[in-house]
Amino acid sequence: MSGLSAASTAAFTTPEPLPPWAYAQATIAAIYDEAPGVRTYSLEVASQHRQRLLASKPGQFNMLYLPGIGEAAISIASPPDTHPLLHTVRAVGNVTQRLAALSLGAEVLIRGPYGRPWPLEDLAGTDLIIAAGGVGLASVRAAIRQAATSRDQFGSVAVLIGAKTPEDLLYQHEFAQWQAAGLDVVLIVDTAASGWQGPVGLVPQLLDDQPISETTTMLTCGPEVMMRSLADVAFSRGLPAEQFYLSMERNMQCAAGFCGLCQFGPAFVCRNGPIFRYDEIAQFLEVPNL
Repeated sequence: MSGLSAASTAAFTTPEPLPPWAYAQATIAAIYDEAPGVRTYSLEVASQHRQRLLASKPGQFNMLYLPGIGEAAISIASPPDTHPLLHTVRAVGNVTQRLAALSLGAEVLIRGPYGRPWPLEDLAGTDLIIAAGGVGLASVRAAIRQAATSRDQFGSVAVLIGAKTPEDLLYQHEFAQWQAAGLDVVLIVDTAASGWQGPVGLVPQLLDDQPISETTTMLTCGPEVMMRSLADVAFSRGLPAEQFYLSMERNMQCAAGFCGLCQFGPAFVCRNGPIFRYDEIAQFLEVPNL
């Protein structure tokens, strides 16, 4: 992709994924209900390709394939070298709705890991603000877990999470663990419910209470309108565009840049992303219906 410097490309060195024509067999070992219509699937991967799939980095994705139905790109919610693999899925299309109908022990096919990850290896010593909305939290979960388990490698770490309602907040059982590890976890919902005592509104509002300095880096995933709004607020507070990273989780069908369905300007999200630095794609973010 034009605009990617050698330095920024080097920051995203990743293991070699399975080629588009090769799949690993996996078995659904556990299913966790996260929110209405959203489940996390724990997948035990057959030994033949297991190590390659476990060599993922936070922010990458796998392709889950159901023969006769199709395949879907799903963020990897588990940290690197963790087995079984975790994938959090909202049932919204043919593949994901069929996946939601499967039971424990069912087999699926999987290939990956694909895409550029969050550049955590280059952010040692910096302050992190990790912001997510809705199912976008799945894309940053592995990054949050890495920040929690390697807490001494970073400065302050704030995790800002938004959802439509309290019931729609993912991974609620993990919030206390993240806080105990020294992460500042802040929640906000669009619509309150009985017993909700937190703020009501949108994720960008949470930036008002977060310090932003020359050592701050932001990582975000969620609706594009949310990420653009977060960028506007952060930049108005002095954050450089090259310290703002976002995950552009657009429709991906092949994960190899062949089909063109995920094209965004001159980039293919599956191959050049899904993680982009803001200044790499800023000129295309404001183009309607791109």
